[in-house]
This record gives sequence, structure tokens and C-alpha cells, in this order.
Amino acid sequence: MSRNEIVGRCLVPGHASGDVVFTDVPLSFWMGIDTESGAIIDRHHPLCGTVVTGKIFVLPGARGSCSGSCGLLELIHNDKAPAALVFAEDEAILTMGAMIGGEIFGKTIPIAAVDSESFARLAEQKSLTVDNGRVAVGRVESKGEIPTPTRRVNLTASDQAMLEGAEGKARQVAMRVIARFAEVQGVTELIDVGQAHIDCCFYTGPAGLGFAEQLNAWGGKVKVPATTNATSVDTLLWRRGGVEASFGEISQRVIAAYTGIGVRPSFTCAPYLLESAPGFGQQIAWGESNAVAYANSVLGARTMKYPDYLDILVALTGRAPLMASHTAAGRQATVRIDVPDLGITDDSFHPLLGYHVGLIAGSDIPVVTGLADAPPSRDDLKAFSAAFATTAGAPMFHIAGVTPEAETVEQALGDKIPERHVVLTRADLLQSWRELNTATDPAVELVSLGNPHFSRDELGRAAALCSGKTKAAGVDLVITCGRDIYREADQAGLVDELKRFGANILNDTCWCMIFEPMLPRETRRLMTNSAKFAHYGPGITRREMHFASLEACIAAACSGRNPGDPPDWLRG
Repeated sequence: MSRNEIVGRCLVPGHASGDVVFTDVPLSFWMGIDTESGAIIDRHHPLCGTVVTGKIFVLPGARGSCSGSCGLLELIHNDKAPAALVFAEDEAILTMGAMIGGEIFGKTIPIAAVDSESFARLAEQKSLTVDNGRVAVGRVESKGEIPTPTRRVNLTASDQAMLEGAEGKARQVAMRVIARFAEVQGVTELIDVGQAHIDCCFYTGPAGLGFAEQLNAWGGKVKVPATTNATSVDTLLWRRGGVEASFGEISQRVIAAYTGIGVRPSFTCAPYLLESAPGFGQQIAWGESNAVAYANSVLGARTMKYPDYLDILVALTGRAPLMASHTAAGRQATVRIDVPDLGITDDSFHPLLGYHVGLIAGSDIPVVTGLADAPPSRDDLKAFSAAFATTAGAPMFHIAGVTPEAETVEQALGDKIPERHVVLTRADLLQSWRELNTATDPAVELVSLGNPHFSRDELGRAAALCSGKTKAAGVDLVITCGRDIYREADQAGLVDELKRFGANILNDTCWCMIFEPMLPRETRRLMTNSAKFAHYGPGITRREMHFASLEACIAAACSGRNPGDPPDWLRG
């Protein structure tokens, strides 16, 4: 093989040449890239502002949101996608977006994966050609050879019947994509799953809407119980909530498409708070990155980090590739991260820690030590999961002495010796605190809570902090939660207490989907207790962000200001 040619793995076939954009930092294609311009908008990424349209985009892989597949599909539909993608791993999320583009719309881009040594070499190149898995320096002609998968997936008689169309067009297409996806990932077996959580139930653009309505037009119906993720609007109140009529109506079309397929309209990004939450060891197919991390890590259920679109295809068939965290071997930790004793902390500690652990872990599953003596609560683990899933590509984590598959460090590691052993310092966490606090002025015009959706206990704590206090006239306080949790909180009197303070509580939608005019144009600085939203917020809202504890957020809602100083436990 010539030094100017690399024979990689063909994830999506095709031929493209172009100038190179290279990064060694993973990127989320949802909330990390503008699907209408092709520009990177993740303010924490070194290539922020770079336009990747028409380029050969070389990056280690995706991180963060399961909706990266939606982002790539919309880029392809809008003719703003990279000419090709080259990864340092058999990436799944973006691969699915390109597969759906080809399957449903006849329009896709080539994707290849290369080994780590070859990936490093590509940093030096100015132009590349991607040709059915082959990566060549410069611009060269296609050899026209599409490699066949090295492993074929084993299909049962029932699988084969679906593939041949015996159960309708929707299940036929779903099984075809699932089998193809399994083969390019090197998987030979499919398994039954007991439930699914569908992440792409919000308006991502015309391509995502077209996909959902096509499945519905084909008569698709889910085979296993499935729930909806948060959607684009409060489905009950959007007409009087400042939402443009055209956007509200098109969001309703997305909802109608998925509920028409048989997906339960739960509209929450925290499905682990529902009565239908899975049990330990149950095989499931969940989208939504924070929910995947929580289900795997805290509940001990088994799901891979399902790309949007693959989740609904699995729900249609009840069948999933036996890969990654569906297997015992795929759940073992390979990185050990020791956390120092920081004394008494506040509730910003766990989201901050999850954010930093995700940065360290990348695509590797970590086991975190040092938390067992002061075990995190369920809500602490929820905040940790969301932050971890924002910066990591891995589907789960372990916390020694806390999570169910890590009674000890040794249990989490299995028969492995950690490939890396990292000892965190207070200074490390302080650095991440500063990265999340992008506001340059102490003023706060809006306090945003509920990313992920607030639990009943979180609503209770917020109500207690608001009791007897008055919200500042120039500050909005907006909380998002699922409709099931809202009903519980309303019956307990918490909703009335929060509304007396002046809070606005939204159902069904969440902060990753709230834009103008729901977000007032005059609002320049937001404050949140969510490390996930503090990370994505600057890019998706074009606003500055304050990040701190829930108590500090309520205090800012009363004063309209946040001093911005790190808490005492972080300064030492």
C-alpha cells in the first residue's frame, strides 16, 4: 500500500474529493454545527466558526447528542454537508444520518474509518479523496470498488420475513437499515429489545420531518412499547406561549407522525423518571444521550447510544444489533478517574464533575472513585449523566460503590487493567467551571432550569427556595419538565408555589429546543444549573451563560445578578 493511500473501513460508500478540515477533538453535529450554514457553532470546540461544507472533514468521532444523525441528515438535505467524513473509529451516530439520507432521500456522503496511526497522518494533508473506504492524498479518480462487509448479520426467519416485506414497507426498510448498520459495525447478531425511547420527536428540519411522515405513510407501527423524547414546543400551550404559528404547526406534524406510528406521547428527555423505566439487565433501545448514560449506568439496563432514526427503526422491528453496551464485555471500564475529597460541596458539583469526566473519557468507559462516602442522589446522578453525555462519546460510566455494576473498582474493570489512570485536582474542575461560565457581565435576564427535565424532587427544592421570596421584575425564570412529573408536582401544590414566585413552567419541550421568539430577543445572559445547557447554550442561543447551583440560580432570579465567583469548595 502506498503511503499516499490508506485502506480504511467503508462505513458509507461513495466518492468525494476536497480540501481537508482536520481536528483531533470530537464534535456533536447537533447543537455543535449550524445545519443551514455548515459552520461549527460549539463555542468550546477549537474549530468554532469553521465552515465544513464541501470539505473532507477528518475528526476522531462524534460526541454528545444522539441527534447528531439528525444534524448530518439536515446538512445533506440542505447541501451544506461536508463532502465526506473520515473518523478514527467505527462511528455510529453520524453514520446513521448518512445511511438514512441514502435510504429515504437517495442523497448521502461517503464515510470512512481509519486506524489511529493513519488518522494522525491525515493532519498533515491539504486535500484528500474518500473512495468507498479508501482514503488517498490529493484528488484521484474512483476505483469503483465497493467492499462487501467482512461479516454478514445472521437473520432469523422472522427477521428475513420483515426484510422481504412480509410485514409492510416500513418494517422492510427498517430491517434493511438495521442489518446494514450491524454489518458495517462488524456485528453478526440481532437481539430482542423490550422498549424504546425515541429521541427525534422534535422538528430538526424538513429532512427529519420527511423521514417521520414517510414511515407513517408506509403504515409503520412499533412492535415494542416506545416513548417520545421532549419535543419542540409545549404541546398544550404553544399557541399562547409566543411560538410562531408556522413553527408550532410544523412541530405538530412531527408529533402526529410519531404518535401515528404508535409511540406514546410522554415528551420527556428524562424517561427514567417514568413508571415505565427499565429494570436492571433489561435490553432496551433508547435515544437521548443523557437518558442513555443514566439507563446504562444508574439503572443497569442495556442500551447502546442509539443514533436518532435507528431508535425508531428498532422500535418498528423489536430487533437491535448485539453490540457495545448490550454486551457484558462492552460495559467494562477502561479508564480509572480518582476524585479528591473536596469537603462539603453544593449541587453544582456533580454536573461539573460529569462534564469534566466526559472530557477525559472520550469514547472510553470510565470508573470514577472517591464518591462512595457521600453517595450522590438520584438527581445528582441525573445531572452527572447529562453533563457526561455532553462531552463524552461513551454510552455509560461507573461510579465505584454507587452504580450497580461497580460495587468495587475491580468489578467495573472486569479482567482489564485500566488503560489510563487519572487523578483529578481541584484545579481541573475549576478550569471546567470557567469554560461553562461564558458570561462577561454579572447581569442575568433569564434563569433556565430543567435540562434534563426536572424531577418532582427538583421542583420541590426549587419551590422551597422560592418560598417567601420575590422574583426581580426584569428576570424570567423558566422551568421545563415532563407532563407526568408536572401532574405530580401540581397535585402536591408545588406548581402554585413556583407560579406565585413568578416562574413559568413548560411541559413537553426543553432548553435544547427553545429559541426566539420563545427566548426573548432582549435577553442577553442566561443562568442555569445544567452543565449540558451551559455547554450548548452559547452556540444554540447566541447568548452568554452563567452556570452555578440551583440555590445560586434562584438567588439570581431574585436579584438579577450573579457574582460569577466559583463556590468556596472549588476555590479551596
